[in-house]
Amino acid sequence: MDNFTKALLDSGSTAIPNILLQNIGNLKMTSDEFLLFVTLWHYHEKGIGFPGIEQLSTALGFNQQIIFQILHSLTEKKFITIKTTHNAQQVQQDTYDLMPIFDRLALVLQQATSSNQVREKQATRNSLFKQIEVEFNRPLSPIEIETIDAWLNQDHYNPDLIQLALREAVLNQVYSLKYIDRILLSWEKKNITTKEQVQREKDLRNQY
Repeated sequence: MDNFTKALLDSGSTAIPNILLQNIGNLKMTSDEFLLFVTLWHYHEKGIGFPGIEQLSTALGFNQQIIFQILHSLTEKKFITIKTTHNAQQVQQDTYDLMPIFDRLALVLQQATSSNQVREKQATRNSLFKQIEVEFNRPLSPIEIETIDAWLNQDHYNPDLIQLALREAVLNQVYSLKYIDRILLSWEKKNITTKEQVQREKDLRNQY
């Protein structure tokens, strides 16, 4: 084994959670911030909780002023904090706490999920409006739009059920939201909430 290979194996590796690597952009973390954060993580794994500015400067090849600026930015963005504790000899010591970045990441992912849900809900709403307008062969009136919004937001009807009720109305050549509303109310009274339950109810009717 040559010296380089031995040094490579002896140096070990630094394990960064994949979820962090996959969301650097979502966190709006700069490449320099990420490099310094990974370096701090590396030192933590070696048991060095508060590496000196000179150590960090040497490791990254940045001058010390740049290191100060990046550390300040990491702190400002709440990616890291500095904790002061006392050891067994009651000597005060500082350490970089790297866990706050995961609190920030959890918040970012939660916000992204909420945004996606809002977009999906809006897309479903628009699609439903379009379907009804196509079947009725006319634009919806403001009152009809309010009725459909009430189905979705107040009655919390499954959009699939509304589509099925629309199909029933079209098959019966009744182009009226009031008719669709009666169908939905009928299903609600029977505790029908899914497409499968609608089909089972139809199958039962067809048996008689």
